[in-house]
Amino acid sequence: MSFHASAALQAAVYQTLRTDPGVAAAVGDAIYDAMPAQPPAGTYVALGPEDVADAGDMTGGGARHDFIISVLSGSEDTGGFAPVKTAAAAVVDALEDAAPVLGRGHLAALWFVGARARRSDGGAGRRVDLTFRARIDLGQRAA
Repeated sequence: MSFHASAALQAAVYQTLRTDPGVAAAVGDAIYDAMPAQPPAGTYVALGPEDVADAGDMTGGGARHDFIISVLSGSEDTGGFAPVKTAAAAVVDALEDAAPVLGRGHLAALWFVGARARRSDGGAGRRVDLTFRARIDLGQRAA
């Protein structure tokens, strides 16, 4: 099964972002795995959707995880796209430079796939959705 390491990957990504100095400089501790009831003020990071596909072979189980991390600002932020794009770059740097250890499975590779920047909140807010891909090895298949 290919979904076994999803929670471990999410926890490792979250921890990596929480402890990265560049991300902290851009958004402080405004990094969310679960969004608060009220959207936070300023620029913040939110872990988003994930698509998982089986990537195992005859030698072992594996999975390909495509996941989105969003960097957002609300209508009160008057900095335009600059603070959001700066924070997005810090997220990319943090994950490309990291080698997170998973609680389940082994992270074989993690790379940036693409980004989409757009206005949100009726045009007043800003949003950058970053897409990453992770390849996770799940170990040898039973004989």
